[in-house]
Amino acid sequence: MATRLPASQHTREELTALIEGRLSSTSAKDELVKLETRLIVEEALEGGAGDALGREYYEHGAQPGQGYRNGYRTGRLKTAEGLMDYSAPQIAGRDEPFRSAIREHLKGHTQGLEDLAIEMLARGLSVRDIEDAFKDETGRLLLSKTAVSQLGERLWEDYRAFTQRELSEYEITYLFVDGIAERLRPGAKREPVLAAWGFTIEGRRVLLHMMAGSKEDAETVTAFFEDMKRRGLNDPLLVTSDGAAGIIKAIEVCFPRAARQRCLAHRMRNLAAKVPEDVWPDFKVRAQAAYQAPRSVRPIRCYISPQPWGSHRQFSDVPTSSRTAGTHRELLNRH
Repeated sequence: MATRLPASQHTREELTALIEGRLSSTSAKDELVKLETRLIVEEALEGGAGDALGREYYEHGAQPGQGYRNGYRTGRLKTAEGLMDYSAPQIAGRDEPFRSAIREHLKGHTQGLEDLAIEMLARGLSVRDIEDAFKDETGRLLLSKTAVSQLGERLWEDYRAFTQRELSEYEITYLFVDGIAERLRPGAKREPVLAAWGFTIEGRRVLLHMMAGSKEDAETVTAFFEDMKRRGLNDPLLVTSDGAAGIIKAIEVCFPRAARQRCLAHRMRNLAAKVPEDVWPDFKVRAQAAYQAPRSVRPIRCYISPQPWGSHRQFSDVPTSSRTAGTHRELLNRH
């Protein structure tokens, strides 16, 4: 007879599948945040149910009128990544109907939970983080201290499993590293978070590592790479990053045999900020064509030619964008 698992465990398995590249998604980052948020929500709701019943999911021995678990009901939250479904435990057989204070609290607090979701894998959640997330407007904690402690232990183990797992099982051919600014605590300033995704020879997209607090300096990023290498990361054939000097230096130190490529998305955003708005659509097409061109073609010509803008346009009209493209001529090539 199969053992029934709490809904949070199914979400945890789905999250693991995404991290390991066994679950496909059009936007891996958005799906990652949604699954992490769903895990935190479902763990908290199950903790609240345990508080109401006086026993954990697997425990028996209900007292008369105390109630019993009666399956799940699907709830839905609106997040920055789209609608997110979650499973809320139902309780029956109580003298008074069970109403989850946590479920009511979720309305209007999704952004704070999404911030925690990113922090969960970037540096782990503390008991204080969980307490702050599940207090009502009066400051009353909506979970018992025991439930918060148990929730904190489970999520900390998830973090340790992610940051300490062996990476030698993945044959990474393409490594993508990027630093993004994220708000890790509600109301706090955005902090830099460094993320490394790897693409295997089979085409799987694997989340290899995340680290909060990186300023993209060479020393910090080198330590970030060395941690992955210590856990078995092989030398990739190609590493893609933005143009941060610290990241570039760390790539050259840690992966000297790998080809390096400038991220097209970052390059296009930089160019869009410098090119006149009325010529950007045509400029964008030519820039993308240069990026996709074979290495034998000199892509710089697609950027600096004044012809696309007509005879009234001079090379001096877009000097910054031209210099930007020219500085990274080799890195604009697609490997």
